[in-house]
Amino acid sequence: MTDSDRIQAADPAPEAPRDPGETPPVGDAPAKPAKKGTDWWAEIKAIFWLILAVLAFHSFIAKPFYIPSESMMPVLLKGDRLVVSKYPYGWSWVSPSFHVFPRTDGRLWGRMPERGDIVIATPPGQSSDYIKRVIGLPGDTIELIEGDVYLNGTQLRHEPRPPATVPVDANLPCTPDGFSNLRVQGADGQTYCRLPIIREYLPNGRYYDTIDVGYSPGDDYPRITVPPGHVFLMGDNRDHSADSRFPTGEQGLGGPVPWENIGGRAEFITFSLDGSSSYFNPISWFTALRGGRAGTSLHPDRVEPPAAESR
Repeated sequence: MTDSDRIQAADPAPEAPRDPGETPPVGDAPAKPAKKGTDWWAEIKAIFWLILAVLAFHSFIAKPFYIPSESMMPVLLKGDRLVVSKYPYGWSWVSPSFHVFPRTDGRLWGRMPERGDIVIATPPGQSSDYIKRVIGLPGDTIELIEGDVYLNGTQLRHEPRPPATVPVDANLPCTPDGFSNLRVQGADGQTYCRLPIIREYLPNGRYYDTIDVGYSPGDDYPRITVPPGHVFLMGDNRDHSADSRFPTGEQGLGGPVPWENIGGRAEFITFSLDGSSSYFNPISWFTALRGGRAGTSLHPDRVEPPAAESR
């Protein structure tokens, strides 16, 4: 046997090609990595940081808000969802979600609201949030006579406007005890609530619509001076709003509200529900949406105030 024959005999014979459809021998299968268990501690930390981020955003930037009553009609309807920004007036003890901090005086990088702003406020000694409009600032005098507002001794200019016609639904039943039986039948066969509108103008030129259905206990309010560091708040639905005109025992704000109790400024409506939705019927989540409400700005319009009223 030659040397070349010995080399060829020592080399193993080449493996025959395998059919692509043939299952490889068990010994040829790649080894599978061991399956790792769930890192529950890492999952808990991730959820914790996510919740913390959401709470921080709600506390310092903006949060959603739900309108639970008719006190701010016609601009806000019961069932509206809106965005409230937290930073325009700085931050205080009511800024964090759920009001977890004890009451303290002052605000961080604070500034006063402007007359006409819609704000959320916490009544002294309570934890619930109200939504009202700023009418008076520190040093202002406020008085109401037969429903007319007098600011610093001057009656606010107002004018009647065409009635607002709002569809009646579960969130706006337009009951006789609330709106003096203002229901009307529309040409489309739907029932509407026909609301009398009075447009009110502030000295800074901002204006907004209010509802006045007749005399109510809040239409007369004795003259007061808003103390330093306080604001006087009222609802636009003047005959059905528990605000600075009423004591806390009557579910009001108990007079002018400390500016530390202002939680933020209302910005715009995100969507609105008519009250017919059900948690157990996902289709109703869409059919209950009110049209034309989403995106509505909650900043009042402004006209150039007369020179004599520009203070």
